[in-house]
Amino acid sequence: MIITTGEKIPGKEIREILGVVKGSTVRARNIGWDIAAGLKSIVGGEVKTYTEMTAKARDESFARMIEEAKKLGADAIIGVRFMTSMVMQGASEMLAYGTAVKLK
Repeated sequence: MIITTGEKIPGKEIREILGVVKGSTVRARNIGWDIAAGLKSIVGGEVKTYTEMTAKARDESFARMIEEAKKLGADAIIGVRFMTSMVMQGASEMLAYGTAVKLK
């Protein structure tokens, strides 16, 4: 499956728009990570536990978006974007979305 942030795929023609596809996951922080992040904020630098958590959330939401597109019989997803939102104190949603299309 071709996946792009662009609205077109070079050398391909869009035959049909199947609709918006999305995938999301909600992740909560861990008290242990918060303590480590607090200590890290004193000395500065990357908070690797949060970097890893957001990378896993991105990968999971991306994979779920692809699965939804496959169920529609899509050949590609165009206009892919990521978005985050806070669901509650200490928990955030990662959303991946785009437009599923059939190609000629």
